[in-house]
Amino acid sequence: MLSLALRWTAVSALLFIAATASAALDLKTTVHTVVEWSATGTRPRSDPWGELEVDAIVRNAAGREWRVPAFWSGGSTWRFRFSSATPGEFRFETVCSDATDSGLHGQRGTITVTAAAAEKNPLLRHGPLRLSDDRRHFAHADGTPFFWLADSWWFGMTSRLRFPGEFRTLLDDRVAKGFSVIQFAIAFPCDIAPFDPRGANEAGHAWTAGFGSINPAYFDLADQRVRTIVDAGLVPNIVGAWGYYLPRMGVEKMKRHWRYLVARYGAWPVVWTVAGESTLVYYDFKAGSPEQAAARTAQVQGWSEVAKQLRATDPFHRLVTVHPGPNSGMMRPLTDMSQLDFVFLQPGHSDWETLPVALEHLARARREFPDRPSLMGEVCFEGMHGGGSGPKIQRFLFWSTVLSGAPGFSYGTDTTWQFNRRDEPFGASPHGMAWGNIPWEEGYRWAGSTHVGLGRKILTDIEWWRLEPHREWITPNATPADLMKPYCAGIPGRLRVVFLPKGQARWVQPFTMRGLEQGVRYTARYVDPITGRSEKPIPVERDANGEWRLTYPPILQDWVLIMEAK
Repeated sequence: MLSLALRWTAVSALLFIAATASAALDLKTTVHTVVEWSATGTRPRSDPWGELEVDAIVRNAAGREWRVPAFWSGGSTWRFRFSSATPGEFRFETVCSDATDSGLHGQRGTITVTAAAAEKNPLLRHGPLRLSDDRRHFAHADGTPFFWLADSWWFGMTSRLRFPGEFRTLLDDRVAKGFSVIQFAIAFPCDIAPFDPRGANEAGHAWTAGFGSINPAYFDLADQRVRTIVDAGLVPNIVGAWGYYLPRMGVEKMKRHWRYLVARYGAWPVVWTVAGESTLVYYDFKAGSPEQAAARTAQVQGWSEVAKQLRATDPFHRLVTVHPGPNSGMMRPLTDMSQLDFVFLQPGHSDWETLPVALEHLARARREFPDRPSLMGEVCFEGMHGGGSGPKIQRFLFWSTVLSGAPGFSYGTDTTWQFNRRDEPFGASPHGMAWGNIPWEEGYRWAGSTHVGLGRKILTDIEWWRLEPHREWITPNATPADLMKPYCAGIPGRLRVVFLPKGQARWVQPFTMRGLEQGVRYTARYVDPITGRSEKPIPVERDANGEWRLTYPPILQDWVLIMEAK
């Protein structure tokens, strides 16, 4: 007997189709939409997830094969999820590690994938993320450029952010402001001991006590949250666990944990972050001790093994990165960096002191890993350290790093990484101090989130994905000795974008744009990065030396200057 469950919403990423173990199935779906099959084992087991592995071997007409892991969903039920970027007919057959279980082994069916109707949701219209052909930025499956603007909700899968009301309020705000990614820890978030109640959701923890077994009920609720992000058109960046959980769980169990995550979410348009702060060992080591250094080395090696297993397990080849830890300048958050598709940086949270560190880390990453994108994964969360890292440095970090070659930016606040609540502040981290107690209901409205969102919106009007750093085009320009001077990037003969951190005072000699191409006529306009409003266009008068002295903007503040060839 077949049963068809209702689609969650009009643009939902999931279509549930369930069947009895012996039924031959013909499942139907559209491109980029997830289809799910389920079956029930025929043998009673005390620990189904610990005793079995179940996969679906999916093949298309051309013979291409996907080995899709199935996940245990409680009782004797197992499920696998599949999606395709192309139409066609796909045949599947299930493989169970216990071939005598006829309910799970040898089940056959077909999945018919057809073209979709016009979709407003960009993830259904353009598909999940990949690297662009030039490997400098992100793109959807169909090649449409994708600008990464993430908000960091490390505890977003826990009951500290209540679902659906509070979750929807925050998500709607981020959609309206222009964010494109929500990044969160699933199962094991940061700055708590394992099995601290703050890491649980309404169904408890992701694993049973002592890391005995997976808890499907936790993930059933996490599914609702992840699905809501996808339905809003934003990409979930899933952090599998914080780094210091690895020695407590062990490498082999962490590999199984990641297999479960791939089975649950791999068919969705997600991005994988192997670990949060892979270099951060737990807080009970003496700082600077040989024991701490040895533990860090072992942890980084272990996470590299997990990353390799993740890539081997994921049949959909979602993008993979790692959140590096407090000193991303070491540039080796894994021993095998070839496992990463892009490089995340975490230079610190020390307000303006972090600015030179962030730019130096980005420059170094671009030198060491020129074959992949590098960008801020966590930096200067707004409100961190007693109200620091306000909107000005959020704008500064956004524009200076993007014009220095980053294909996006990751934002966060001190209130929404931990979800302080008015009635329940997060409290102390394992080191004994609280980071801050301002409730998230206030923090999510802070101006920095608006300003970085405006940054993305400003860039979407131009070919941002073709920008290359060209500080030499403007003089004076930012240097390590003076980071408050202008930053410039562009496309030769077509486009120039300049960030003026201090604007341009009328009592100071104007900045000079250099190297203007002969025969190319530019029009310039100042854009206010605080409001997003553009000033009237300005004609660019190139002199005999190929230079143009910038006109003065109307207000003494930071500005973005956009020059476009006519």
